[in-house]
Amino acid sequence: MEMDRVDQPSGTPKRPLYKNPRFILLFLILLAGAVFGLRYYLHARLVESTDDAFIEAHVVQISPKVAGHVAEVRVKDNQEVKKGDLLVAIDPRDFEVRLAQAHAEEAAARGKLRQAESQLPVARANLGQAEAEVQVAETNAAQREADLKRVERLGELASRKEVDDAVAAVRTARAQLTAARRRMAGANAQVAYTESQIRTAQADVNQAAVAIQQADLQLTYTRLFAPEEGRVTRKSVEPGVYVQPGQALMALVPRQVWVVANFKETQLTDMRPGQPVEIRVDAYPDQVFKGHVDSIQAGSGARFSLLPPENATGNFVKVVQRFPVKIVFDRPNDAGPFLAPGMSVQPEVRVR
Repeated sequence: MEMDRVDQPSGTPKRPLYKNPRFILLFLILLAGAVFGLRYYLHARLVESTDDAFIEAHVVQISPKVAGHVAEVRVKDNQEVKKGDLLVAIDPRDFEVRLAQAHAEEAAARGKLRQAESQLPVARANLGQAEAEVQVAETNAAQREADLKRVERLGELASRKEVDDAVAAVRTARAQLTAARRRMAGANAQVAYTESQIRTAQADVNQAAVAIQQADLQLTYTRLFAPEEGRVTRKSVEPGVYVQPGQALMALVPRQVWVVANFKETQLTDMRPGQPVEIRVDAYPDQVFKGHVDSIQAGSGARFSLLPPENATGNFVKVVQRFPVKIVFDRPNDAGPFLAPGMSVQPEVRVR
């Protein structure tokens, strides 16, 4: 035992613990873990994120309003188009014929209107003449009645023939007055009939004008233009095919896109519109896009599904709901990489 104590270098000092390489390595590992843990804790308190998020956009379906054979297709798959560019042309010949027919029907209606209007002055002139004849007949009848009264006052001095002639004259005058009044009624009815013909002809003219507008509209519908700037997708039309109104020919995806992120309801406590967002797109892992919260949907996604849950029936199991949050990019889509609907993203909303 003493031999062993003699062999040990009792005079050699021990190395301090902080100079021990193992201790230094362990200390650095713990320090790094603490730093990263603190950063993760602070990041979790300041930021809300989710991987249930996708890029969305208004997809415009291009469909015809009239039926016909496609004469020309001016675009290709995934082609960029501007607002007002011609996309598809339908054979317009049938619609040109309908437009010409509508113009012919309008011309015929206007001819009938002019004819009715030309008959109105004649009818009114006949009415004026009939009214004058009534006045003459009334005067003649009054004169004959006055003659009859004078003959009757003569008494026995008047012969029987004079009395009979006076009575016959009165009857004739009254008959002439009745006939004149009937002719005036007929003339008045003719004026009313002519005026009704004018109104009917005017209605036919208006109807023909509407038919022209409709035929002209249908002719313009044979050319389908881009309603806004975007990219053509899902093109399913080729020259020569027969298309029906409402048939989907292609889709147009505008450049304006945004993010729909489905956050848990527990993540919405401090989330407000206008808060900044960092957006990472799976297609561009090395790039961070800037955006901000635009709005939060007033209802969970399950509430607006085809079959919303009925918690009052059956056994209730509480499930954390998700609410769609709309996030818009600070920079427009045409100023950076290509972004399309359906791309997976991971947004991080700074809530504090």
